[in-house]
Order: sequence, then structure tokens, then C-alpha cells
Amino acid sequence: MNSKLKFVFDKERDLKNIWETANSKYQFMDFSKNMPKKWVEICKDKSFDECKNELKKEVAIIHDSKLIDYFVEGVKKSWKLIEKEYFKRLEKITRKKIIAKDVTVYITTAGRCPYDGGDYEWFFVNYFSSFANVLVTCGHEIMHFNFHQFFWKDVEKQIGKEKTSDLKEALTILLNIEFNDLWFVSDRGYEVHRELREFIAKEWVKEKDFKKLLEKCIKYLKRK
Repeated sequence: MNSKLKFVFDKERDLKNIWETANSKYQFMDFSKNMPKKWVEICKDKSFDECKNELKKEVAIIHDSKLIDYFVEGVKKSWKLIEKEYFKRLEKITRKKIIAKDVTVYITTAGRCPYDGGDYEWFFVNYFSSFANVLVTCGHEIMHFNFHQFFWKDVEKQIGKEKTSDLKEALTILLNIEFNDLWFVSDRGYEVHRELREFIAKEWVKEKDFKKLLEKCIKYLKRK
């Protein structure tokens, strides 16, 4: 039995994600640039408790909109259409069946979509994305869960944490090769991983063996 996704909108979680996005620096890009400047100004260099009430008032027009309820229902139905096929393909590719547990998918207005890299119990999707792009995000994050559960430790021993993180992100290029007909849009990835993603795509087409692909990627990254 595969994991089941539960789509919810939690105002408190969204406020916290907006605040974290405004105050954090990330390895691959500055997500705060995707938020309204006013939100960033309210949150920047303040504790969450200091800015929470003001931020809550600022985003109330969105948070109280019934459109979010329809969005949640829409992505729930959209994912249900492809859920079984997605897990079937992921298991076939990686030869690993993701550990079954319910996963909560939080809707966020912040644009940044973090995930639970410890217990694999939640991740975020962007309210301002199309349903198709939300489906890609779901596939992307579950693929991360799969990598963390079955491959991370072994890979990290060989190339270290930073390069393992790069590989985890770059491997999502496989969503464009093997899953694109499920959502018809591309997983764009990060520019910093462009060369690695191109390498993965090229090697995967040559030989569709995930274990061997990881071995090739490890050798590639050791040279970097």
C-alpha cells in the first residue's frame, strides 16, 4: 500500500512559511523575491510572534477567500486521477516501494514549498500554481522522500551531504522523462543543477537502471 496524500490549507502553517521564507537564505535561490514586498517588509528580521498579527491582517483577503477551498478540492481530485500510476512508475524506476504512511500536503501562498526530510509526513505546494504544476510538485517531493528513505545514507558516505543534496534535486529530471504524460508540464529544477540534470537525462536514456545511474552520478560528482 502506497502513501496517501491529504491536501489541507492551514492558515497558521502558511503564516509561518511566509515568515520563514522572508527570513531565510537558501542554497539554490532566494524565494522571498517571489512574495509581495509588503509581506517581506512585515516579516524581515523579526520573530514570528512579533509580526504574526500584522501579517495575518495583510494576507486575510487571501486566507478568507473561498477560492482556496475550491483549490484544495481541485488538487485532491487531480492527484487522485494519477496517484496509482505515479507510485507504480516510481517503484519500477527505483526498485523501491516508498514506506507507506499518510502525507499531509499543505497549501501555501509563500511560493516556497519545503518538505519534511525527517519523518516524511508533510510537504507544501504553491496556491498560485496550476493544478498541473501542483501535481509535478507532489511527484517531486515524494521522489525526494524515496531518495531519503533508501539512498541518501549510502550516497552521503561517498560524496558528502552537499553533493548528495544536489543529486537528490537533480534526479527529479526523471519526472520529465518518465512521468510527463501524467501532468504535461515540466519539472524545471534549479539552474545550479542544469549540467547534472543533463548528465542524468543522457545516462538514463542509455541505460534505465537506477542503481547504475546513481553509481555514474557519484563518479561524476566526485570529479567536481
